[in-house]
Amino acid sequence: MKKIITIVAIFFINSIFAASSNTEKDNTTNEVAQSVIEIIDPPGAAALTIIVDSLSSLKELKKHNQSTIENIKALINVKLFPHLDINTALKISLKGYWEDLDFKQRQVFYKYIVQSLVNDYAAILVTYDNLDSINVSVDPEIVRKDNRALVKLRITFNDDPKVTIVSLKMIRSNRWKVYDVVFSGVSLVKNYRSQFKSYIRRNGLEALIEKISNKLDNV
Repeated sequence: MKKIITIVAIFFINSIFAASSNTEKDNTTNEVAQSVIEIIDPPGAAALTIIVDSLSSLKELKKHNQSTIENIKALINVKLFPHLDINTALKISLKGYWEDLDFKQRQVFYKYIVQSLVNDYAAILVTYDNLDSINVSVDPEIVRKDNRALVKLRITFNDDPKVTIVSLKMIRSNRWKVYDVVFSGVSLVKNYRSQFKSYIRRNGLEALIEKISNKLDNV
């Protein structure tokens, strides 16, 4: 009987060590995979590609005298929106209220945020006038936390020494996406959140949903 107990105990101990070894191997594999991702898909490179691609397209519009506000909005839909994480932007904008919304109500806010982002990004891009020469660089001090990153971009136009700073708040799932833009020190998502919170405090969540729904119906 003692012999059987000893054999079982040895088997149990070996199983624990095997499981521990497998866990360590899995952790090592994950760390290696993460380090490879950092090399082949760093947030700074993704941010640079998004901004350069958008500004180059804007430059082409201006070159052909087609930089109307509607064409700039079309540019945003084609060049920027595939790189945006609208759901993360929404959850931050409606922090404390998001979980209380049903699917239909969330869709109302989704449509409103998309419309607002198009208008706000267009308002930023329309300020860029002379684009004969564009220089965009990434600030080496990238702030990282888990799967999020804050990337600061320095933009200069032509020979103008003035530097325009645009910061992209990014999140990574299968690839890096932008969930907020800070321009002239103003965070678009924090601005939405402040507006929503203020209105809800004064009038309630249902009143805000009704107001936004009416705005969307009148577009």
